[in-house]
Amino acid sequence: MEKIFDDPDAGSVTIRKNVRSRRVTLRVNPRRGVTVTIPYFVPYKAGLEFFFAKKDWVLKVQTRQRERIGAEHIPTPEEIEELRKVAKEVLPKRLRELAEKYSFEYNSVRIKHNSSNWGSCSRKGNINLNLNLVRLPDELRDYVILHELCHLRHPNHGPQFHALLESLCPGHLAKQRALRGYRLY
Repeated sequence: MEKIFDDPDAGSVTIRKNVRSRRVTLRVNPRRGVTVTIPYFVPYKAGLEFFFAKKDWVLKVQTRQRERIGAEHIPTPEEIEELRKVAKEVLPKRLRELAEKYSFEYNSVRIKHNSSNWGSCSRKGNINLNLNLVRLPDELRDYVILHELCHLRHPNHGPQFHALLESLCPGHLAKQRALRGYRLY
C-alpha cells in the first residue's frame, strides 16, 4: 500500500508500507523520485514527517544526482509517462516508414525506458527503442532507428554493417558522435 505526495521542491514523494520493513527508510532515485518505506504498523503521517525532517538532505542528493547525470531537470514519473505516450505514437510509425522505405522486415517493436542504450535489435527481429528518442533531433532519431534496422541484416558492428548504415544514413559516424552529447535518464 502506498500514498503519493507532490512536494514543490523535491517532486513526487511515495510513502510505501511494507510488512517486512522494521524501520523507516528513505531512497532518492532520479527516475522514480523519493520513496519513504515504513513498517506496516506505522501511520502514513509519520512517513511524511520523516521526509520533511530529511528534506534538506533529499534536495542535496537530488542536486548531486543532476550534476552526475548532466541534467538540469530530472523528469518526474508523470513526465516520463507523458513521454512514453508520445513515444508510443511517434516511434513505431517512424520505424515502419523507414523499414518500408529501405525494405527491412522486423518482427515487433517495443518502447522502453532504458538507462543505458538508445535501442537494440534481437536476432528474432524484435526492436526495442528508448522512449527518450523523442527528445532527439529528427536526424539523430532516424540514425538510431536505421542503426537498429541494419542489425536485421548484420547482427554485429562489422565492416558490412557500417557500409550498409553509411549507404542509408550518410555521415553516420558524425551522428554517432553527436548522440554522445545527449544523456539518458
